[in-house]
Amino acid sequence: MKRKLLALTLATALFQPLHADEGMWLPALISQRIADMQDKGCRLSAEDIYSVNQASLKDAVVLFGSGCTGELISDEGLLVTNHHCGYGQIQRHSSVEHDYLKDGFWAMRRNEELPNPGLTVSFLERMDDVTAAVLNGVLPGMSEAQRDSVVKVRSAELTHQATAEGKGLTARVEPLFYGNQYFLYVYRVFRDVRLVGAPPSSIGKFGGDTDNWMWPRHTGDFSLFRIYADKDNNPADYSEDNVPYRPKRSFRISRKGVQEGDFTFVYGCPGSTREYVTSDEVRYIGEVSDPQKIALRTLRLNVQKKYMSQDQAVRIQYSSKNASVANAWKKWQGEARGIAKMNTVAEKQAYEQRFRQWARGTRYEGLVEKLGDLYARRNPYYLAYEYYMETVRTIELLQLTAAVQSKLSDKKAKDAQVEAFFKDYYQPIDEEIFAAVMEAFDQHLPESFKPAWFKEKLAAYGSVATWRDDLFARSLFTDKEKVLNLTEEDLDRVENDPAWEMYNAFLQWYAEELRPVISETTRAITLAYRDYMQGQMDFEPGKAFYPDANLTLRVAYGHVRGYAPADGVYYRPVSTLKGIIEKDNPDIFDYNIPQTLRDIYAAGGHDSQPVCFLATNHTSGGNSGSPVINADGDLVGINFDRVWEGTMSDIVYDPEICRNISLDIRYLLFNIEHIGHASYLFDEMKFAD
Repeated sequence: MKRKLLALTLATALFQPLHADEGMWLPALISQRIADMQDKGCRLSAEDIYSVNQASLKDAVVLFGSGCTGELISDEGLLVTNHHCGYGQIQRHSSVEHDYLKDGFWAMRRNEELPNPGLTVSFLERMDDVTAAVLNGVLPGMSEAQRDSVVKVRSAELTHQATAEGKGLTARVEPLFYGNQYFLYVYRVFRDVRLVGAPPSSIGKFGGDTDNWMWPRHTGDFSLFRIYADKDNNPADYSEDNVPYRPKRSFRISRKGVQEGDFTFVYGCPGSTREYVTSDEVRYIGEVSDPQKIALRTLRLNVQKKYMSQDQAVRIQYSSKNASVANAWKKWQGEARGIAKMNTVAEKQAYEQRFRQWARGTRYEGLVEKLGDLYARRNPYYLAYEYYMETVRTIELLQLTAAVQSKLSDKKAKDAQVEAFFKDYYQPIDEEIFAAVMEAFDQHLPESFKPAWFKEKLAAYGSVATWRDDLFARSLFTDKEKVLNLTEEDLDRVENDPAWEMYNAFLQWYAEELRPVISETTRAITLAYRDYMQGQMDFEPGKAFYPDANLTLRVAYGHVRGYAPADGVYYRPVSTLKGIIEKDNPDIFDYNIPQTLRDIYAAGGHDSQPVCFLATNHTSGGNSGSPVINADGDLVGINFDRVWEGTMSDIVYDPEICRNISLDIRYLLFNIEHIGHASYLFDEMKFAD
């Protein structure tokens, strides 16, 4: 009976209207939102968006790799995602002789498309509410460990049944609403994915870190891949005998464009949100965690950029690494500012006060206080853990040491790892970062949390710089040939190396002093949130609740709309090629566009060529590369970012300021034709107008 009541509460919550355009909705339950979508301009049915009985838009959307989204734009397996999602693959194919980052890459025929070992794309076959099945056997009075055991057994049974057919199927059961609901996700995973095209980084990454998370934006953030399958259209490892995949559905492309007020929706895989956490968690994020991580990453970015600006080879080696460090660095800045600007901590505290009053005499009484006590115990340890991750674990030499130690018994795998490491390694950067981050570790981590080994080592050397010089001088891991020559019999040599000594000492400190407390409190916090989440639903039965993002397929819908970030300022929602030319500056790396683009613009007729646009769709990390779809289900854009002022939307959504940034699909077509000279690709696309 309790499970039936819970299901009714969840279903009722999902039926309720939500203010503005907030929300990341489950496709399988989109019938519960379709009336609201249609009221806002959508002309599709729920079956058009998600169906297991017929081809639907879900069949044209993939999880690209393990952290982005992509979409099919032809019936021959042609896929588009963001340039920054394909950046690692582009970078790995690049060299000084073939600098695809700088010059772009375009396969003019199928046999020129480049394979990418390890890259996968995953199609969602179906998603099912399996709450009753997962909790079958959970009895009153069970301990949490007993409950977890039942959930694991039931989940394993469900995933085994769902993948019995084989043929590339994988499945997993995901908890939603902190374990108040469970869904089974069944995927078909393709393993042969080849690079087809990418613009030069001066287009695909135009604006660089300067414009990242900002508006107006003029970034041609796209790359093209093709999915290959065996002759029966099933997933297969790379083979020259494979053929282009024939999808159930691909997107038609609209060339009409968008205007302010147009309905749009995003169909993708948002990564992680925390919309329902307490004020204690928000305060930690905005006032402690984000500021300290920003400061530590600033140190690393400054070192990387100094050396990248001096040497083209180093720029290629560190482009992907630098972009990865910078992305979160800038996002955290906007997030902390947004949390403060919205007075989120105080707003959460006011809500919690109302909740406490309502909860008196119920099973939810004392939950807010309990969570506060748990955070007070966890946060100092978690802060030390974050320092560890942003300092010690960022030193590349230590990363190599750990990888080699774990692979000594498999020489082929070890050597492949070593070759890949040294291809993109520049020791002076690593040495300078070592000194910078370990100085910060010493200066800013509370004395009581510093490892005894660290304090002894620092006392013996007298300074971080001296320690650094000795470690890099003595470690065998700075010599590629020595590392390649290591075998299983050299385990003692590896574990007596100063780099391994440092890596292992800090790992033991984390495992013995930090992890036990973090694990214990995190489990308790998660358990408390299961009750608190249900309590919030019971407290506000008229509010629509959507599950936090977890890198599974979601629908977010809204409208093309500008915003006002400050008094007297209004940003229009569309940028054009004219803005690129206005920013163009050969002396600034982020704004140095290809000469071809200058020539095209100078020839005239392209002033109003659309580049990017804004909308109110609620997105997060993982939505990179997601299709942006118009009212008729046609592709009008590719999501790639959010505005800086709205990056707190993972925690709190502000309808006045939160905007997603998308590449206008017409700029992609412009680049294919005029920059890549690859118009042959148009022959396999379908156009709506």
